[in-house]
Amino acid sequence: MRIPPFSRYRHISQIAAVFVLGAVVGAVVYNAVFQNSYNLLWLSNQDLEIQIKQYEDDIKTLKKYRNQQTVIREIKIRSEQQDPPLDPVIVKAIIVQLGDDLDVLRGRNVFEIDTYSKFVRTLLNEKIYKVREKEYAVEIKTMLLMEGMLQIWVDVHPVKVRNP
Repeated sequence: MRIPPFSRYRHISQIAAVFVLGAVVGAVVYNAVFQNSYNLLWLSNQDLEIQIKQYEDDIKTLKKYRNQQTVIREIKIRSEQQDPPLDPVIVKAIIVQLGDDLDVLRGRNVFEIDTYSKFVRTLLNEKIYKVREKEYAVEIKTMLLMEGMLQIWVDVHPVKVRNP
């Protein structure tokens, strides 16, 4: 029995190899685009969930203290930009945890904010939050109270590991 020479099929095998290689490269590019768009959608969803939780807390507080003008009704926490920037998901998770810690200030008298600010700075300054198995420290930079809204600017940075 004779075996046909392979040189006859070399051209067909080259075309098939280029086709398979193109399919693999196309699948990789499509997967990268899909993952990027899915990641953006997920980040947007996380941001919207945090906003919904914040708005629900604000509505509950506003209903409870609607007749009192001199209380803290809303708390907004903002993170300052880092260099190098942290992952936005981590920053949002830390802001949610910090918001839960600061929730005790809702309904407090605005004229006693000096004692609250000292208390909050002492309690939360350089407090360590754990997100995704890493530790981050929060430093309160500025607190501003205006028309029942307490705005807090914080600096979030990773905790440096100490060598024993």
